[in-house]
Amino acid sequence: MLAEEVARVPAGGRVAGNAVGAPLPDTVPAAAPERPRSPDPPPARASLADPTPRTPAPGLLECRPVPASAAITRVSPETETADILRRIDRTRLPVHVAAIMDGNGRWAMARGLERVEGHAAGVEAVRDTVEGAARLGLSTLTLFAFSIENWSRPPEEVAVLMELIKKYLRIETRNLVANDIRFRPIGRLRGLPADVREMLDRTVEATSGCRGLTLSIALNYGGRAEIVDAARRIAEAALREGAMPELDEARFADCLYTRGLPDPDLMIRTSGEVRISNFLLFQSAYTEFWTTPTHWPDFRRRDLYQAILAFQARNRRYGALR
Repeated sequence: MLAEEVARVPAGGRVAGNAVGAPLPDTVPAAAPERPRSPDPPPARASLADPTPRTPAPGLLECRPVPASAAITRVSPETETADILRRIDRTRLPVHVAAIMDGNGRWAMARGLERVEGHAAGVEAVRDTVEGAARLGLSTLTLFAFSIENWSRPPEEVAVLMELIKKYLRIETRNLVANDIRFRPIGRLRGLPADVREMLDRTVEATSGCRGLTLSIALNYGGRAEIVDAARRIAEAALREGAMPELDEARFADCLYTRGLPDPDLMIRTSGEVRISNFLLFQSAYTEFWTTPTHWPDFRRRDLYQAILAFQARNRRYGALR
């Protein structure tokens, strides 16, 4: 069919429109010139000084300046400590607070320092905690400073610890007397170096007339060793007297290093540890425990007060129903 239609096109013929065989014009009409488009106006720029309110697009949150009254205020440590102190019930204070001072080495290593630097920094924590305990009106504060097991540490570290003990006593004895704090070390004291024992004896003598807080420092101490030593004293007394004395818990407690001191009501341990670590084993039968992730060099009286607040929120039943 297509061939037939082509055959009918005359020579020199043109195809017009869509009809085959219709002649086409010699020229094609020119297209109308396109009208130039005006450029789009630039987006309006926000002006900081423009007071015109802007309506946010649907679904978007509008950012508005925070009024000064809603700004976050930082509370100083002193204000925080005073606030905690106001919340403590002075009529329900623990009589005896004990603390396991842990984390000195980890505190130093986290700062790229030698372990001994952590022990040195811990002295300030002792000073502030003791002063805070005395001002609060606590009766007894016992700090675990050096255990029997600590002798296994590097000799250089042990030597630094002994020097720090002597330095603390040399500097702080006058402050202890001024704050009416009686000093009482506990442990196998005869196993300490002679110069340390001499410093301990001087501080005990200097504070013997104080009637405020009793500061008990555990040195060369172990809870199991304390129990063994107490049993040995009882056995020696039986040999001397030729008969076994009447023995009960009170008589046994009189043979411990802590003779005359009340059992601890509250035990604090720093650095996030939850072990008792051979500390006051016989005395801690009904002690409340409180732990904190704070390393000892960062521990301050506000932490002590927080522990006491937590202690006052607990219900101590001593095995009875209340």
